[in-house]
Amino acid sequence: MSVYIQLFLNNLLPIFLAAGAGYLLAKWLPINPRTLSSLAFYIFSPCLVFTVLTHTKLNNHDIIKIIGFAVLCVSSVGLLTWLVGQSLHLERSILAAVMISSMFMNAGNYGLPVTSFAFGETALAYASLFYVTNTALSNTVGVVIASLGKASFKKAMLNLITLPTLYALILAIIFIRTGWVIPLPIERTTKILGDASIPTLMVLMGVQFHSMQLKGKIKPLTLASAMRLVVSPIIALILSIGFGLTGPARQAAILESAMPSAVLNTVLATQFDAEPHFVTAVVAVTTLLSIITLTPLLAYLGG
Repeated sequence: MSVYIQLFLNNLLPIFLAAGAGYLLAKWLPINPRTLSSLAFYIFSPCLVFTVLTHTKLNNHDIIKIIGFAVLCVSSVGLLTWLVGQSLHLERSILAAVMISSMFMNAGNYGLPVTSFAFGETALAYASLFYVTNTALSNTVGVVIASLGKASFKKAMLNLITLPTLYALILAIIFIRTGWVIPLPIERTTKILGDASIPTLMVLMGVQFHSMQLKGKIKPLTLASAMRLVVSPIIALILSIGFGLTGPARQAAILESAMPSAVLNTVLATQFDAEPHFVTAVVAVTTLLSIITLTPLLAYLGG
C-alpha cells in the first residue's frame, strides 16, 4: 500500500495542489478562466508541443502509430458508449452529453503533467501527440456529437484548421524531417513559453472547477464515468498490443487514455446545449475518482 501512496504523493497530489491554488485564486479574485485558457491554447501549449517533439525527434512511424492509436481509442469508446446508451434508451441530448464526456479526456491540463512527472520527457513527447489528436477530434467529431448533427461539416473543419497545436505539430515534423537547425532565439523563446504550459494548465483546471455545478443523473453519470475511467484504459491496453507500443510510448498512450473527462467538454456542452450541467458533473466526478483509478495504473505501467 505504501507504494501506491508514494505514487499518489509524487505524481497526482502535485496536480491537485496546483489546481487547488487556481481554485482558491478564483474564489478570492475575479479571475477570468477564458484569459488563462486563451494563453494556454494559443501560446503555451503549441510551444510545448513544438519544443518537446523537436527535442525528442520522434520518427514518422512513431507519430503515425500514436495518432492512429488515439483516433481508434477515442472512436472505440464512442461507439461502445453509443451502443450501451441505446440499450439504456437514453434521450438524444443525454446520450450526446454522455458520449462527449466519455470520449474526450483531459489529456492536456491533467494528462501532460502526470505523464511528465511519472515517465519523463520522452513519454511527454508521445503524450503531446496524443493531446493534439484528442483536441483535434474534440473540435471536429465532438462538435458534431454535441450539436446532435446540427453543426455543419464546414464549421467543424474550420475549428480544426484554427487549432494552434496542429500547426505546432506540422512545423515540428518539418524540422524533424528536414534536419533544419532551429535558430537559437526561436528555440529559447518556444522553450520558455512551452515551460509555462503545464503549470498554467494545472492552475486553469482549478479555476474552471470553481465555476462548476455538480449536478447529474445517476445512470448516465455512472455510464460516462465508467467508460472514461475503466473502459477506456482497458481498450487502450488492448490496442497497445495491436499497435506494438512499448516503453515510453505505451506508458504515455495508456495513461492519457485513462484521464478523466476533459474540462473543455463543458464548453462544447454549453455552446450546443448538450446538458451542460450533466457534463460538468461528469468532469468533476471523474477527476475526483481518478485518484483511485490512476494510482494503480501508474504502478502497473511503471512496473
